[in-house]
Amino acid sequence: MTTDSVRRHEATSSYPPIADYGFLSDCEVTALVAPSGNIEWMCLPRLDGPSVFGAMLDRDAGGFRFGPADMRVPSARRYLPGTMILETSWGTPTGWIVVRDCLLIGPWHHEGNRSGSHRRAPTDYDCDHVLLRTVRCVNGEVQISLDCSPVFDYGRIPAIWSYSGAAYHEAVAEGREDDPRLRLTTDMNLGFEGNRATARTLIKEDETRFVAMSWSEHEPPHTFAEAYNREVWTAHHWQHWLARGHFPDHPWRSHLERSALTLKGLTFAPTGALVAAATTSLPEDPGGERNWDYRYTWIRDSTLTLWAMDRLGFDWEADDFFSFIADVAGTGEDLQIMYGVGGERKLTEELLDHLDGYQKSRPVRIGNGAYDQKQHDVWGALLDSVYLHTEHRTQDRLDDRFWVILCRFVDTAIKNWPEPDRGIWEVRGEPQHFTASKVMCWVAADRGAKLARTREQFERAEQWQKAADEIKADVLTNGVDERGVFVQHYATQALDASLLLIPLVGFLPYDDERLVKTVNAIADELTEDGLVLRYRVDATDDGLSGEEGTFTICSFWLVSSWALIGEIDKARRLCEKLFSMASPLGLYAEELDAESGRHLGNFPQAFTHLGLINAVLHTMAAEAADAASNPLASQ
Repeated sequence: MTTDSVRRHEATSSYPPIADYGFLSDCEVTALVAPSGNIEWMCLPRLDGPSVFGAMLDRDAGGFRFGPADMRVPSARRYLPGTMILETSWGTPTGWIVVRDCLLIGPWHHEGNRSGSHRRAPTDYDCDHVLLRTVRCVNGEVQISLDCSPVFDYGRIPAIWSYSGAAYHEAVAEGREDDPRLRLTTDMNLGFEGNRATARTLIKEDETRFVAMSWSEHEPPHTFAEAYNREVWTAHHWQHWLARGHFPDHPWRSHLERSALTLKGLTFAPTGALVAAATTSLPEDPGGERNWDYRYTWIRDSTLTLWAMDRLGFDWEADDFFSFIADVAGTGEDLQIMYGVGGERKLTEELLDHLDGYQKSRPVRIGNGAYDQKQHDVWGALLDSVYLHTEHRTQDRLDDRFWVILCRFVDTAIKNWPEPDRGIWEVRGEPQHFTASKVMCWVAADRGAKLARTREQFERAEQWQKAADEIKADVLTNGVDERGVFVQHYATQALDASLLLIPLVGFLPYDDERLVKTVNAIADELTEDGLVLRYRVDATDDGLSGEEGTFTICSFWLVSSWALIGEIDKARRLCEKLFSMASPLGLYAEELDAESGRHLGNFPQAFTHLGLINAVLHTMAAEAADAASNPLASQ
């Protein structure tokens, strides 16, 4: 889609730009809030369940608006610092109000019984299963309105409302027997109009109101004072979590913190799984078919996420995810490329033909048909994450149960590396001998050998190292063209951004001519306005039609690659350009339109935020090393 058509499309669309949504999470459920104050995406009872608010994918699929009655464009939006609490300020002709939205987190609930969903060790906190919205009038007076219109099962089952208290302050929305039962509690007077619960009131300076939507046995707040106290508890939870991290005192620190919070928000706490994104079917090509469900845990995405989180000091999250892997892989079956957040293996793809799709982008999909693809990079991604996690923790012992599983993964990588696969991008064309997949099989064997040595299993280490050397020799023979540049797969001269993993995983020394030439070739030939494409769609059989934007993690990979090969100025400039293209709230979707800066694809995207963290840390490290070796130049 050209820049002009993008702008025309956005100007005539009733859908907000993807980048304008705010992201809420309690690490079990997520929600996306439009600038208008309308919650346009929320799924229950967990983040991959059916939507109850789905206006993001069809304007009739449900929403929940809370804000000034006669305005839709706010004056400002921000997150309360260090939290996942969204604050929206509204200036009206008669006064100013501030609205805060969050998914409440409270103390651990199950003191007298055991949770039916948590598989990881209990912590001091737990999600409350409450969406809280509060408003305070800071001066003047403002007419505010509430309009809650849930439509269950992805917009198929309108809610039926009824009062649940003696007055007008509590109501319940119900659908079919297996749909969640939604409870509204508020200090406003509720009324019903069809499948809508509504309220309208005038608030004056220093007055407040609240509304809480809950869906479990846990009690919601019943007064504003109680709502405020629980909001504060939630804010402190996020700030205490963030304080566990190790963030450099650097001008880019805020980007690291927001990305870390976003990755944590994409974690499913009961199992330790991390999802790729909070949404399904937000388009890579508006109006096209490149629309996928990303509400699942990809082994590659998740382990790359752990690269980033581990480097920031959030090792508990890594421990939880490794336990999740042990849960799903301990059955003796092959490692899949993705799972449901509860460990589900079968993620059958289904088309929701009754939904229009975001800006008429169809089909809308739930499930993901790539779950049973063969992608040979998956074992290397996991082994590298384990190696990085244990490398500097000599006091920690790699769990014996997990070591048995890792041994199986290394052996599987060594067995399968000579075979073609679908590659890191899950192409739906014919399998190929993708260079990056071979490199990641080398990573599996190389890291496996290193881990085996730490366990003094020297015979096994020698066997795996021999396999790693064989894989490397094959890649250097067949994966490099006559220019000395690595290629997408063995039967093409095309480039692929996944080749930027070569410097990131240490396949070759950073000054190796082939590595440097590949980074330069990608920067020169696989970019649009300096941003990196995954591949050229006209040179890659991906089984799909249409175009796509630049892939934002690939641009951050280029930042990391520049930093690693010593091109620090190039790394810094590209990183700052990408910062300038973040959403107003510091979030990123999967892709960027290079000309317009429009965000494309599912949102917010874990892959992008983990790439940001690694790129920033690589650049900071390169700057520090350069300053140490050239002390006069840094003065």
